[in-house]
Amino acid sequence: ETAVELVGATYGALGVLNTTGTRLERFLTVGIDEEQQRMIGSLPEGHGILGLLVLEPIPVRLPNLTEHPDSFGFPPNHPPMTSFLGVPIFIRGEVYGNLYLTDKVGGDSFTGADEELAIVLASAAAVAIDTARLHTRVRQVDLIEERERIARELHDTVIQRLFATGLSLQGAVRLIERPEAVARIEQAIDDLDATVREIRTTIFELQIHQGPTYSLRRDLMAVGSDLADALGFEPSFQFEGPVDTLVPPEIAIHAIAVVREGLVNVARHAEAQRARVTVDVEGGQLAVFVTDSGRGPQPSRAAGRGLDNVTNRAEKLGGTATLEALPEGGSRLEWVVPLP
Repeated sequence: ETAVELVGATYGALGVLNTTGTRLERFLTVGIDEEQQRMIGSLPEGHGILGLLVLEPIPVRLPNLTEHPDSFGFPPNHPPMTSFLGVPIFIRGEVYGNLYLTDKVGGDSFTGADEELAIVLASAAAVAIDTARLHTRVRQVDLIEERERIARELHDTVIQRLFATGLSLQGAVRLIERPEAVARIEQAIDDLDATVREIRTTIFELQIHQGPTYSLRRDLMAVGSDLADALGFEPSFQFEGPVDTLVPPEIAIHAIAVVREGLVNVARHAEAQRARVTVDVEGGQLAVFVTDSGRGPQPSRAAGRGLDNVTNRAEKLGGTATLEALPEGGSRLEWVVPLP
């Protein structure tokens, strides 16, 4: 907006390059309203005249851009444009994007003074963008330090207290004669052990996540949310170990497909009231379990459950897949593959 005003342009745009510097991944405009943008359609990616600065990041000033040999013309519903001024934006020696200005007010061409002013504005924009990036990194560092502090407190305080409580209860079992009381205490000990495992998993995630990264945990839970309406309930999830850090993307994509296949078949055939997805990465392997409380696997519906697809995915990765009925009712899909 500042560039458009100071150099007297009718239209302006900021094109942001992708990470490889080969095309524009964002294109922010001034002078064209939302309705015009909608009518024009897809935003430019850096071809034609706009691509001149992508190929060679030096200022470009043209009296009539339509006469340039690289001009592709305009798409339908695009306003006509004539004079053109483009300058690159450098941040720490690398091209971040380009500032484009068109149609000098009054019908004249952009001048050398306009070009120099646009270059100064591009430099100012680079400083502002770089400063914003630094602020973001500082916030990320603060977040990492806070994660590490929470992880230390969970490990040094919460886990130790739970562990001590579990030992105390184990010692108390020998002093109790009533079987039902013993059973309740043993169940409480098991619950404490499960809680400790879940907290340890949380500690792994707090310590490993150093910024916005891919999360298998998040994607699997998104699958559960997507299928909640079909299931009639929200499936529960349990993760053991550093799921997001030890499972590479080429295995994660299969795990997501297996969980989706398992939950879809629960929704279609099981008539279940609940389902649970367990993901465990301990022991050098990834184990995925989809358990439901429904009717159990029926021989006539084996193909409908997509077990062949699930098995093929496991075998492709050197693993195994099984579907079994549970003694208490329901079924369990087990998918296990080795981790690199």
